[in-house]
Amino acid sequence: MILTNARIVLPNEIIKGTLVINEGVITQIDQGNVSLPTALDCENGYLTAGMIELHTDNMEKHFTPRPGVNWPAIQAFKVHDAQMVSAGITSVFDAISVGDVIEGSERLNNLSRMVEALNESRDRGLTRADHFLHLRCEVSHKDTLANFHALLEQTNVQLVSVMDHSPGQRQFANIEKYREYYQGKYKLSNAEMEAFITRQLDDSQRYSAQFREAICDTCHNRHIPLASHDDATIDHIEESHHFNMVIAEFPTTEKAAKAAHEKGMSVLMGAPNVVRGGSHSGNIAAHELASAGVLDILSSDYYPASLLESAFKIARLEDNDYDIPKAMNLVSLNPAKAVGLHDRGLIDLGCKADLIWSSAKEDHVHIEQVWKNGQRAF
Repeated sequence: MILTNARIVLPNEIIKGTLVINEGVITQIDQGNVSLPTALDCENGYLTAGMIELHTDNMEKHFTPRPGVNWPAIQAFKVHDAQMVSAGITSVFDAISVGDVIEGSERLNNLSRMVEALNESRDRGLTRADHFLHLRCEVSHKDTLANFHALLEQTNVQLVSVMDHSPGQRQFANIEKYREYYQGKYKLSNAEMEAFITRQLDDSQRYSAQFREAICDTCHNRHIPLASHDDATIDHIEESHHFNMVIAEFPTTEKAAKAAHEKGMSVLMGAPNVVRGGSHSGNIAAHELASAGVLDILSSDYYPASLLESAFKIARLEDNDYDIPKAMNLVSLNPAKAVGLHDRGLIDLGCKADLIWSSAKEDHVHIEQVWKNGQRAF
């Protein structure tokens, strides 16, 4: 396959030219266009590497589209997969929550269904994107450690993040934001909310420290990359660094993000944060970390279509040094490096032909086509 008349986005520059793909890999990159009748004219659009998503919980909503409705697992997973590819995401780390802040939640009930659907869909060749498993471990939940070990014996895990969403710290240092979020989410009365807060604080004190240490030790022994979650203080970063975590997911303050960056951790922030202009929890805005030069990775989190849009938005801002190649590295090359995927995430000879052709439509970037291993996926 030959793609021509494209603005090819390389890791450090953009060239106007032609790309040649053979047997699913990039075999030639040339400046200048060709007029072969078999070549696809990209109409001066951008040709970028397929994006790599490290932390999305998008799959969950398709398994329970309404309260009490459990959708057939393979169908649910295929819709999720199609949504990711249509957003230009060709490698997906599906973040499945092991433990939750509320008992009997749908995400806990769907835990094994989601893992089985991921494995079966991949084994049967039903996926358009490459899917990997990311376990989000809520260490303040009493069943987390047991479920974590059970899943490790059941399936292949490629990334683990350690979370504690108890009130008064990390993502919810602002207790009023905590009330607003969870009282609205679970429709709790004031009395129920107070009991909920007390229970979360008790569970965090009882389980978090021991579960965090046990999970991290297991991951080190199995060579599974680790990510921290919602680091807010220097002490949090010191703790994360102590456990050899390679990614700092969603740090909530600039000082935590800077400290993580200095420790060699990749700072990951939410693409919805960029598109919306700030955090829904009232924490640091991703574009502020870009201005400080400490933004390394973007994740679509709960909204797949935000990922490509966020990279181009970062590149359009005038208060940072992220041009389009550097901004695209946030969603391709940098996440690939962070988790040890060396065959994708950039346009280079010998790399997977995971590609996006997109066009700028005024202040919006529009995806024209997506390829996975050189095959049209969208």
